[in-house]
Amino acid sequence: MTTASPTSNEHIAALRPKLVAFARLQLRENAAAEDAVQDTLVTALEKQSTFEGRSAFETWVFGILKNKILERLRQQVRYISWQHGTEQDDETLENLFKENGRWHAAARPLPWGEPDQLLENQAFWQVLDVCLVALPEHTARVFTMRELMGLSTQEICKEVGLTETNCWVILHRARLRLRTCIEKGWLSAV
Repeated sequence: MTTASPTSNEHIAALRPKLVAFARLQLRENAAAEDAVQDTLVTALEKQSTFEGRSAFETWVFGILKNKILERLRQQVRYISWQHGTEQDDETLENLFKENGRWHAAARPLPWGEPDQLLENQAFWQVLDVCLVALPEHTARVFTMRELMGLSTQEICKEVGLTETNCWVILHRARLRLRTCIEKGWLSAV
C-alpha cells in the first residue's frame, strides 16, 4: 500500500494528544481521560470501514470521543434534582426577554464573578460538564463542537447537516440553557 489510510498509526499518534487534552477538559481526571481516549481509538480502528469521508477523519474521531465522554458523564450522574427545571420550550425562552430584546428584570443572569477565578474553579467545570450532559444530545453536540472543539459554523453545519441559521439558533438556546443550569447548580450554592 503506497498511501497511508486516514487511520494510519502516524495519523492516530498525531491526533492522540488533542484527544487526551479534550477528554481531560471534560472529565477532569487523567485516568478517566486516558480511558476514554483509549476506548475512542479502539472504536475508531474497529469501525474504520464505516468512515465515509463526509467529514475530516479528526472530526469523526472527535465525534466518537464525545460520545464516549457523554457515556462516562451519564454514568456519573445518578439524579440531578435541579435538572427538572432546565427543560424549556420556545415560549419560555422568549419570555426571558422584552420586546426590545433586553432581559426582563427577573430573568437577568446573576453575576458570574471574576473570570480568572471562575476558570480556576474546578467545581464550576464539574457543574458545566453535568449541565452539558443535561442538554439534549444534538444541542450538546453542536455546542461542544463550536465552543470546546473550536470548529467553525460551516464545519459544524457540514458535519451535522444544519443550515447556518439553525446552527446559530441551537447555539443560542444551548447557551441560555447552560446559563440557567449553571445558575441553579453552582451560583446559587456560592
